[in-house]
Amino acid sequence: MFKTIKVTGSNISFEVIMLSRFKFLHVLVLVAVGLSIQLEAKETQVISHLPIQSAQDQYFSELIKLAIKHADNGHKYKTEEINQKLNQQQQAIRLNDGRLSIMWAGTTPDYEERLNPIRIPLLKGLQGHRIFIIRANDQARFSSINTFADLQQFKAGQGRFWGDTSILKNADLPVVTPLKKESLFYMVDGERFDYFPLAVHEPWSEVQSRQDLQLAVEKQILLIYPMAMYFFTGKDDVALANMLRQGLNRAVANGEFDKVFYNTPHIKAALKLANLSERKVFRIKNPNLPAATPLDRKELWLDIESDNDAKKNQLVVAKM
Repeated sequence: MFKTIKVTGSNISFEVIMLSRFKFLHVLVLVAVGLSIQLEAKETQVISHLPIQSAQDQYFSELIKLAIKHADNGHKYKTEEINQKLNQQQQAIRLNDGRLSIMWAGTTPDYEERLNPIRIPLLKGLQGHRIFIIRANDQARFSSINTFADLQQFKAGQGRFWGDTSILKNADLPVVTPLKKESLFYMVDGERFDYFPLAVHEPWSEVQSRQDLQLAVEKQILLIYPMAMYFFTGKDDVALANMLRQGLNRAVANGEFDKVFYNTPHIKAALKLANLSERKVFRIKNPNLPAATPLDRKELWLDIESDNDAKKNQLVVAKM
């Protein structure tokens, strides 16, 4: 394996130990491969998230990739779906113990304290723009609503533990609160309450998938309260949070965030169907909104008021 060469000169004597050329090159290749594997393992970070099961999920996945695209960082990232279905509380636990990298959820004071929020509203506040599922023969009743006091004569339906429930109750809107979401569709159909408020991009698919019920999407009213859905990472995963924050802010600044938002098929279709500028608008407070919500950054939020027709249809603000 080794060649030994003895060199003798004026009072100089030393041995030079050399690897054979073939063995030397072979070792170099192995070392290079090993270093490459180590560097790849060090630089590539897996961002694990829940399975992508719908167009809505796919949108959030695209935003993660958008953030990666625009962030400056010394790491490579790849996204990976976990093979589990978890509710939000289970996700929050796994974020902090390292079994999950990221989740998307409506913000709450509890989440902002326990986790690391990236305060870029992923849906531009769209989930706080509510239109109603009603009984198919009830449109005339809702068309007669002209004041917030009129709306207070109608009963809403919401899940018992949903954040939206306390928002509606805070505005003195009567609310019926079953435990299960699926019950809400049958209860509005069965006249247990009058309307089921859902985010602008949600009601049409829900009505379409329940052809056995006599339901419709209400055509004239828009209820708005500020609400933000964020990405969250674990409390200690500062590097990932900073990458997402930087990447998303850059995408907002250069217009790519809005391009993705307004061209996402289910959002684009919903905004067209909702015809927001022609609706009577009622605004109420969200008492659960954390103080750090970036309401002053207008570029982050859906702005229906830029349309003169929408301004014309603004009604008395409730509980502001």
